[in-house]
Amino acid sequence: MFVILGYVVVVASVLGGFALAGGHLAALLQPLEVLMIAGAAVGAFIAGNNGKSIKATMKALPTLFKGSRYNRALYLELMLLLFALLNKSRSDGMMAIEGDIEQPEQSELFSRYPMVLADHHLLEFLTDYLRLMVSGNMDPFQLENLMDNEIETHHVEGEVPVHCIAKIGDGLPAFGIVAAVMGVVHTMESVGLPPAELGLLIAHALVGTFLGILLAYGFVTPLASLLEQKLHESSKTLQCVKVTLLASLNGYPPKIAVEFGRKVLFSTERPSFIEMEEEIKQAKSR
Repeated sequence: MFVILGYVVVVASVLGGFALAGGHLAALLQPLEVLMIAGAAVGAFIAGNNGKSIKATMKALPTLFKGSRYNRALYLELMLLLFALLNKSRSDGMMAIEGDIEQPEQSELFSRYPMVLADHHLLEFLTDYLRLMVSGNMDPFQLENLMDNEIETHHVEGEVPVHCIAKIGDGLPAFGIVAAVMGVVHTMESVGLPPAELGLLIAHALVGTFLGILLAYGFVTPLASLLEQKLHESSKTLQCVKVTLLASLNGYPPKIAVEFGRKVLFSTERPSFIEMEEEIKQAKSR
């Protein structure tokens, strides 16, 4: 939603200012210039990336036009689920949660938290490390190192579409110049035309530079920035799980372990201490 709103503001500001200055909007309608710029950008994207990077970028693009699912409600569900799992394992033993983590989709406990259940990466990260904890005595330092490595891998993979889109944005101004040069070449080979027609050809050529810069900084580069923000949000949930599980391994009770996890969340979505305490009390009563 915000992406479309931003695009509307960009177009309205640029074209509105041009029209108010007395410019003719029809002069900017140059489909062949768009073809050269967009075609060259797509070709360079294909040539500069392997199949995995192209697939990851195509998969990430639709998420840009959706709101972030990493909000206060998801964080609350995650922390309540962590509390429920740790509380159950503390009171009934680690083996009591084995059935829940082996088949979370069929678990009554997990079914209470549908937002966590719908996040494949988060669910896999949580259940994998709970399996390790169930399997035997785990050294917290070794487990922390393993978690850090997995979170780093997740971050590196998530940066692939960010870099791909950013590079497209970086190249668009240059492709705009290429289109403009092609227009100038066409103008020079038509030098025998009347001055009025030559002026029109030069104006058309300059549109290429305009389009390249506008597409780069008004449309494509902001998408890379937005993808990076979404990546940081997804990594934050993994860090919350990591800190909570490590606190539990170090002997802290579930309520305190969950507080450790709460403190690593972004302040804009982080539930307050009182709010978290009330949610845990309600969960216990249920």
